Amino acid sequence: MEPHENTYQAVVREMKEETGLENFNVEDLIAEDFWENADGAIHNRFFYKICASNVPDEWDYQPTGGRDEEGLTFHFFWISSEHEVQLIKGHGDYLNLIFT
Repeated sequence: MEPHENTYQAVVREMKEETGLENFNVEDLIAEDFWENADGAIHNRFFYKICASNVPDEWDYQPTGGRDEEGLTFHFFWISSEHEVQLIKGHGDYLNLIFT
């Protein structure tokens, strides 16, 4: 989050910067927690349900937020089940709330 943002504003900005998507709605905050990273840092995380329309099945995007993402290309695709992919620890913690 940027200093002037609330969590809703941050998720809208991050979606645009990291995915390139413009046709989406932030529907609900589905969870908030405190999570300890491998380095011991504690993160206050917010998970939103987002619905997108008129988007391809797969796409590549170079994020525009800068910093650590400079020069990266992200590959995106949709899943239809929380068990379809294996995510790194902590990243799929609330997928069950989306696919129920």
